[in-house]
Formats: sequence, structure tokens, C-alpha cells
Amino acid sequence: MQLIDARSNKNTITLRTDGVFHSHRGQLAHNEMIGKHEGIIINSDRAVSYQVLRPALDDYVLSMPRGAAVVYPKDAARIVGLGDIGEGSRILEAGVGSGALTCSLLRSAGTSGSVVSIERREEFAEIAVENICRWFGGFPNSWELQIADLPKWQPTAGEFDSVVLDMLAPWECMDAVEQALRPGGALVVYVATTTQLSRVVETIRVRNKWTEPRAEESLLRTWHLDGLSVRPDHKMNGHTGFLVTARLMNGPSLDRKRRPAPGAYGEDYHGPGGVSETE
Repeated sequence: MQLIDARSNKNTITLRTDGVFHSHRGQLAHNEMIGKHEGIIINSDRAVSYQVLRPALDDYVLSMPRGAAVVYPKDAARIVGLGDIGEGSRILEAGVGSGALTCSLLRSAGTSGSVVSIERREEFAEIAVENICRWFGGFPNSWELQIADLPKWQPTAGEFDSVVLDMLAPWECMDAVEQALRPGGALVVYVATTTQLSRVVETIRVRNKWTEPRAEESLLRTWHLDGLSVRPDHKMNGHTGFLVTARLMNGPSLDRKRRPAPGAYGEDYHGPGGVSETE
């Protein structure tokens, strides 16, 4: 459950019989909430009032224990959209982190879909399993977690509808991604820096198997609403990461309409859509 006070401070707890929530604003007995509908208001022993609601997934992922940094809800929502993920989708995820994005992928794919998560660090996988099982109330039947290194992993050809990468060097995994993804399937890559962004985009381009990649970032700004005082809040969720997306072709991709600048790929590059500086 999530306890929200009048200042919009949030505390996420798991209810247990005879448990007690302690804070500097007093104590709340879990028994006062167990068996009751959400949406009620209860008071601590210091007469501080709290709204009692089940946390939304957005709230849960921001409050859960972390091993690696989580993918923020604003980015997770775009990944689901860019990956065209819905009921029945087969998704390959590499870089499970703390399990935040995995929760969104599993919920979007539904009971008829599936998510296979590849994580090479066992300590991250353990935290992700705990967080995901806590949210779903057990290990989801539609989820498979493997401790492996994606570049060395051998998927079945065309097994997945979407591939989502959240790792330091996604360009090293393109052979495995192209093997795993069906023609027309979507690749979504989450990277944090401009150097990663540039390298993954240029790697996709020179492989000549993908639609033209596009990149974006999401900036989220809330608003202050108090009577006639309506204005943007002074704080906002700014840059968290870049999202790169492309779709796999069933053969060579189209040549780019605009040729790259001389030297964009190095002096020795002679691949599709580009020439070397000496030509």
C-alpha cells in the first residue's frame, strides 16, 4: 500500500498482520488497513492523516530497492509505444537492471505474451526478481530470466517481435539482435550519453539491415495548480536517457536520401550511403 500525507509525501509499505508503520509523524497499525477498501483516510497516533491507496506502477518503480539505476516511467511508457508492445507480444530485454522496465514490459505483453530478460550480473538479477515478484505477487508465468551475455547468446531465428536494450555497449550485440528479431520487428535502445547515442545509431546504419534510426528524449514538467496561480513547477524531470529505435528489414535497407558528411564514418569507410574523404 501507499500512504500519502497532506504534503503529498509518499511511503510504500507491504501490509502484514500486526505490523506497524513508524515515522517521525507517528505510528500506523497495519491491522487498521488490512481487509478494508483502498481510498480510505487513517490517522497516526500523532493525529497525522494519510490517504491509503495501492501504488501505481509509476510510484512503485521509483520507491523499490535498486541495484542499477531504474528506467523512469516517462521512458518506460515511450519504450512500450516505440516497440509496438501489446497483448501477445514476444519481447527480448537485455539489461534487466532493477526490474523497473521489465514490470512495464510484462504488463503490456499480458498473459498471452512473453518477456525474456538477459542479465549478465547475477546481483542485479536477484534484486530484479525480488522487485518484480513483489509487484506481481509471485514469479510471472510469462517471464523468463537468464544470466548470460547477450553477444554470446544464441536465440532462435525470428523468435521475438521486439528487442529492448539497456546496457553500456549495445552496438556489440547487433548480431544477436538481428538473429532474435523477426523481420519488421522493432529495436529500442536506451542509452544515457551522446557518445553512446552516436555510436549505436551509426552502427545500425552501416549494417544496412534496418530502417533509418531515430532518436528522442522525453522531458516531463508538472504544473503548480493553486486557485488562479497556475504555472509550471520550478522543478522538472529532465534528461534521463535517449531512446533510439529502428525496425529490421527482410533484406537490405533503402539508401539514405542525404549522404553523410565527409569523414562522418572515418576515412576508410565505403559502406552504404557514404564515401570516403578521398573520393
